[in-house]
Amino acid sequence: MTAAAMQARQSGTPRTSADQVREILIVDDHPLMCDALALTLKISFGLKNVRTARSLAAAVEQIRTQGAPDAVILDLNLPDARGAEGIVALRRQLPEVPITMISADLETAMISAAMAAGAQGYMSKSLSREALVDSLRRMWNGEHVTPEGYEPDKANAEDQAKAELARRFATLTPQQMRILRLICLGKANKEISFELSIAEATVKTHITAIMSKINARRRTQAVLLANTVRLFEAG
Repeated sequence: MTAAAMQARQSGTPRTSADQVREILIVDDHPLMCDALALTLKISFGLKNVRTARSLAAAVEQIRTQGAPDAVILDLNLPDARGAEGIVALRRQLPEVPITMISADLETAMISAAMAAGAQGYMSKSLSREALVDSLRRMWNGEHVTPEGYEPDKANAEDQAKAELARRFATLTPQQMRILRLICLGKANKEISFELSIAEATVKTHITAIMSKINARRRTQAVLLANTVRLFEAG
């Protein structure tokens, strides 16, 4: 990371220039896609260091051990994170870093959910190299970029409600997200306690906080809301 980028991040000032992007993290479990994207970025932006991770967990660990990158490109569909889940988890770790979602899924509801969760932009995997580079440059200059034809102002009431719900999920902590994922898998409090190696009382405290943040009264309602914005599922 450059000194300018570090200073901007420490001061809380959002990055305003693509010229400050020197180190990128690509999170994608498809080796060919990941390698092709890394090569494209190296050539197009003159980057020397393009990091890659094949899962959300690997990305989180890499950020912990190697530090924050200047930008992230995140696949919508990972082995351990689907939908807006990856954005929510990484946005907590990287509040000032532009995170771009990339996917073949161009549904309005999915784009709205990703943007509401904190994505700087959303790109189609079918973009040409020139269009991809242009989109990234605009995002890294501070612009919010979405696929052609996507108009959030014209989204119907249902899509707007989903976007608002996604914003609520984005307030969950990483541990609360892990617990919610296990709840969606049908795990009981005792099972969650064992799997995460925390006290059952702690699990209950987290669940209470989750319910409050997403405005749910019951576990079944929390699962329904998570499914509504496809938090843990993409397609």
